[in-house]
Order: sequence, then structure tokens, then C-alpha cells
Amino acid sequence: MYELTIETDFSSAHNLRGYEGACERLHGHNWKVEVCAEAEKLDSIEMALDFKVLKQKANHIIEKLDHRYLNEVPPFHKLNPTAENIARFIYQELSKVLNDGNIRVKKVRVWESEKTAAAYHE
Repeated sequence: MYELTIETDFSSAHNLRGYEGACERLHGHNWKVEVCAEAEKLDSIEMALDFKVLKQKANHIIEKLDHRYLNEVPPFHKLNPTAENIARFIYQELSKVLNDGNIRVKKVRVWESEKTAAAYHE
């Protein structure tokens, strides 16, 4: 099994519904997103997947979140925009466009600061 990892980022604002503390108020993050994909076999030029392609597909999804107030962006207009839910959203959306029988999304980790992150995988 081969494993590929890329990092990308986005900036956005949110507030956590039902949270008792400062994060209940509007605030922003410079999010770092780490995407890990895996492949069982290599292609004809002995690559699992071009890193550029993986990053482009991830960034296409992340563009929907970049420089936005997440609480207004579906599905976060109903779903609390926690780091955990953001990681799951990116994982599920990327899986729809990347998974092909050989390549699949393995895990998405979302960092909301240099020291705190949440990850999602199935």
C-alpha cells in the first residue's frame, strides 16, 4: 500500500453553537489541512497519484470554505462548524471525487492552530 500526504490551508470565521466560552463568539482561524490518500498500485509511470492532482482536488473543496463565515456555508448552516466536522466534510467531499478503486482518501486532519487539530477517517 502506498500513502501520499499533502498540506493546504484556508482562512475562515465561525462561531460554535452551544459552546460556553470564547469560541461561542465570532472568531477566525488560519486552518491547515492535511490530506492523506492511499493506493494499492502504481500507474504506468510508477506514481500512485500526482501530488499536484491531489492538492488541486482538495483545494477545489476548500475553496468553498476559504474566506467565508462557515456558519452560513452548507452544511455548516445547520451543522456546528467544529474542527471535527470540517475534517469529516472535507474527507467526504474529497472521497466523492478522488476514490476510484485504487486511490482513496485515508484521512483528513484539520489544524485550527499550531497545537490543535482534529482528524477524520473511515
